[in-house]
Amino acid sequence: MMLRPGTFLQDRYEIQEQVGSGGMSVVYKAKCHKLNRMVAIKVLKEEFCNDAGFVSKFKMEAQAAAGLSHPNIVSVYDVIDEGKLHYIVMELVEGITLKSYIAKKGRLEVKESIGIAIQVAQGIAAAHEQHIIHRDIKPQNMIISRDGKVKVADFGIARAVSAQTLNSAAMGSVHYISPEQARGGFSDERSDIYSLGITMYEMVTGRVPYEGENTVSIALAHLEDAMVPPSVYNPQVPVSLERIILKCTEKKPERRYPDVNDVIADLRKVLVDPEHAAVAGKRQIPERQHGDHAVNGETVQISGEELNRIKEWNRPKLELELTRNLDRDFKEEPAFRRYRDDEPEAPRNYRESGGRKVRRDGHGDSARRADSDDDASPGIERLLTGAGVIVAAIIVIVLIVVFSKLGGLFKSGSGLWPGSGTEVVSSGAAEGDETLSSTEIAMPKIEGLTEDEAEAQLAQSFITMKRSYAYFDDIAEGVIASQDPAPGATVLKGGSVNVVVSSGSDKLNLTDLGIGNLDGTTAEKFLASKNVTVKLVEEESETVEKGKILRYEPELVAEGGTVTLYVSTGPHVDLVAAPYLIGKPEEEAIALLAEAGLSPGSTETASSDTVARGSVISQDIGAGTQLEPGSKISYVVSSGPEVHKQRYVASINEVFDLSYLIGPGAGSSSVTVMIRLRQGTDSDPVYRVLTQATTVRGDVLLPVSYTSIESVDGTDKGELEIVDVDSGAVIETYPLTFFPMD
Repeated sequence: MMLRPGTFLQDRYEIQEQVGSGGMSVVYKAKCHKLNRMVAIKVLKEEFCNDAGFVSKFKMEAQAAAGLSHPNIVSVYDVIDEGKLHYIVMELVEGITLKSYIAKKGRLEVKESIGIAIQVAQGIAAAHEQHIIHRDIKPQNMIISRDGKVKVADFGIARAVSAQTLNSAAMGSVHYISPEQARGGFSDERSDIYSLGITMYEMVTGRVPYEGENTVSIALAHLEDAMVPPSVYNPQVPVSLERIILKCTEKKPERRYPDVNDVIADLRKVLVDPEHAAVAGKRQIPERQHGDHAVNGETVQISGEELNRIKEWNRPKLELELTRNLDRDFKEEPAFRRYRDDEPEAPRNYRESGGRKVRRDGHGDSARRADSDDDASPGIERLLTGAGVIVAAIIVIVLIVVFSKLGGLFKSGSGLWPGSGTEVVSSGAAEGDETLSSTEIAMPKIEGLTEDEAEAQLAQSFITMKRSYAYFDDIAEGVIASQDPAPGATVLKGGSVNVVVSSGSDKLNLTDLGIGNLDGTTAEKFLASKNVTVKLVEEESETVEKGKILRYEPELVAEGGTVTLYVSTGPHVDLVAAPYLIGKPEEEAIALLAEAGLSPGSTETASSDTVARGSVISQDIGAGTQLEPGSKISYVVSSGPEVHKQRYVASINEVFDLSYLIGPGAGSSSVTVMIRLRQGTDSDPVYRVLTQATTVRGDVLLPVSYTSIESVDGTDKGELEIVDVDSGAVIETYPLTFFPMD
């Protein structure tokens, strides 16, 4: 069930707002009133609460992470079952996920990527030291706080191990999953290193290395496809960093870094010296882009059926798919050709099929065996590779000619739209044009549709969608803002279209926040808490209550921006001038105020040698000030010249022995005493406290010494009394004689 703001859990955690939602749980921001701190509470969704398996998996995060304490790991405070509610109390990290940060920046600078990777790796290392494998390392589970610190979160599918973990089902986010996890086999610390490598790849390129239309196709890419080196997409990536990424993402775990601390060491070397040869290894051949499906990065569990499909997949199936797509797949991208020329030692025994790579030197199981045979002779491998290339080239040429004649690829006006994966045949052809061949289709208009609507419409045209995200103030979240190719362009079936999806506005929407319903003071404080500067402008209004907001500009404001709030001063009022009251008798001053439609405020008295007794000395609002009728003016009335009184002063210097009062054992007893001056008469005494109540031991000598005791009533006689505070009795009395002072 959804928790509303104000809800209390355990009579301790006050829910404030929902801050996130995943496949299994909802995350809330809450305040812990017991420790007076903000926390994050992850609550298992209601539909899973009755499933013991889901509940157990949900609690696994707390069990795995509760014992971890590291600056780069989100701390877990508590795990609680409260009725049907199952939730985890965690550290609240104010910031942005690495996934959102990459989407916002497109791709990260090399040094920034290395700095983030080192922090993430340190958190992973801390978990590995406790024999905990995260198994779901991905940018969505990494939070960058406002102070720049990176924390690894969501140990939801982590598992403590002694050496290795055998997975009964493949868990994790398919774009970052290691090959051994995709197969449902053994996984250990090196599985996290693989996922870390994929994350580093995405940071420096702005994209994941493997894409596909469904979970199985992406998992198979991790198992079989060569990775396009990150420098193909970002030439700024140094060779040393690229080698680290490629070593982290080796298909076979034994070829990866054995320990994440080794990754940290190499990353630090590259950070200091980008040209440092951190690891040895060859670059890999780049691959063509797949469709951009299943890109939300959610953690998934690959079903048994999908896992069997992955395990049973073989190369002949790839060859069959190849023959169906040769009309567009055997065209090398410029980046591919450039990389091949730059790296003559790079493997050349691959070609692409339907967005996937197929070895040219064999088919089916024999090709797989060749891939896995680490001890094969390099000379034999090169010979087989050359033979395979020649045979494949002949077959491909024949098939291209056949399919070209059938598909009309060689007709006048055909061409390629570079970089999209979609072949644009004729930009002037309209939908439904009779000149379109069976392999062509007009690009539909999807701008203005939601992602789901656009995907459904494109599916009818056999076109996949490659997404990127950007903020738009005038386009709702989840709506397609632009597309390329444009609507109406003739493209080949099975291609793709680049779209920009609106992430909504990154600015505060004052209307949605209900600013118009607040008074000016409250709105100013609220916006200040959002780091927005407020400028208040007062305006008269016949309809809006005084102090309420009339309007605001602008409606959308970014953090650190300025908003102008127009605040009502109420209906128009004819103002009156404040009269001049100084020197006027109080009765006349009151009359002047009444005549002006004003009233007296607070009045005080003070002595004055220049203003007659009973006349006004000063007023708090200056004469001539424009005021609303009924306003109050306060003033000070003269009490005449100050009367000089004769001062009388006495002194005393005595010591009182308390042991006479307490008797034997005075050293172990105490008494609370007070010293005061007593004057006046017996029937109407006047007192002044000289020493406040003080507790002293019974065997001490109490000093009674005062050099200047001023008479209270102006007489020359009085007494100094020592009083037992507990009983109120006067212990000792000293007579005083006061003398007049100038």
